[in-house]
Amino acid sequence: MLSISCLRFACRLALASCRCYFGYLRRAQSEVQSFLSRVCKTLHGSSDEIGWLQCAPGMAPVEDGSARFVELLNSIRNGQHKLPNFFVYLLIPGLFSNHSPLYFVSTKKFFSKMGLACYIAKIHSEASVEQNAWELKQYIEELYWGSGKRVMLLGHSKGGVDAAAALSIYSHELKDKVGGLALVQSPYGGTPMASDILREGQVADKETRKIMEFLICKLIKGDIRSLEDLTYEKRKEFIRNHKLPDNIPLISFHSEANTAPGVITTMSHIAHAELPWLPYAENAVLAGCKFPVIVPISAAMALCAFHLQLRYGEKSDGLVTCRDAEVPGSVVVKPDWKLDHSWMVYSPWKRDHSEPDASEMCEALLTMLVELGIHSHKSKQSANSV
Repeated sequence: MLSISCLRFACRLALASCRCYFGYLRRAQSEVQSFLSRVCKTLHGSSDEIGWLQCAPGMAPVEDGSARFVELLNSIRNGQHKLPNFFVYLLIPGLFSNHSPLYFVSTKKFFSKMGLACYIAKIHSEASVEQNAWELKQYIEELYWGSGKRVMLLGHSKGGVDAAAALSIYSHELKDKVGGLALVQSPYGGTPMASDILREGQVADKETRKIMEFLICKLIKGDIRSLEDLTYEKRKEFIRNHKLPDNIPLISFHSEANTAPGVITTMSHIAHAELPWLPYAENAVLAGCKFPVIVPISAAMALCAFHLQLRYGEKSDGLVTCRDAEVPGSVVVKPDWKLDHSWMVYSPWKRDHSEPDASEMCEALLTMLVELGIHSHKSKQSANSV
């Protein structure tokens, strides 16, 4: 009886050991499969999502306006300024602009010297798209009722997305107050940079999100949704629920960054700011004083553009791919110059006068936008008369 009991105990022990062993193997296999799935999702990245907007059903086609843009730009550089003063011009900055005092400063001053009413939208750039859309709606209405003039919008990067959201969500309130919108290097369809950082189910996704929440929420007092709203998933959801109005002229401007070795090795971009006044001895004021500010982002933009080119085979300005910047139904402007994502909002310290600067390009875009608005108005009048 003792031998039989020992044998039964040994059998039970062996069976329990086998169950434990195979359970461990199943868990290990599940963990390996989960890890491999995460690795595959990480490596695959945004390959299937870049340019999704151009393939989506029901989207209006775009029109190439690059040739007309070059004509207007050449006229402006020859001293022919056609931008009318019966509009108010609102420049809308992009993500992290609150931490960049030079954002759009030179362009605003350029327009002000021509006697145009030009403003830079004072919004919390690190807020969500819907929050900024509400603030821009209030801002536009204030400018319209204060001046009696319609507002022309030019948004850079996330600023263009915020402005488009304002027109989409509050189309009824803003339809007679906005003359047009130019989206400059804006990730209207999303950007792989945001999606690759915040995509769930990839390697170290939770750790990466905690790092971004610390940087955006704790360090610069922003909202993590400001970056989430630029992912492909969020942009698909927003565009599906909020359509841009058909009666507002749209321009999409996108560019390709220079990824030459000489640019990548450049460690800084030198911009300048002009002080409105500066105390300089007794009873004297030094106006228009320029001082250099080093912005170490040119090399980073070139490296990011090189990364997107190698990984996805996509042309980009460093943060936004060219395909994701094209808004359905808009006139697309694709300049021949190599311009990174930061070029359009900063002025170089040593300017090459043989090449156009950011202010002249913004003027050409807004002039083109005015032309589109006038053409659209005439078309409507003709249709109504018929």
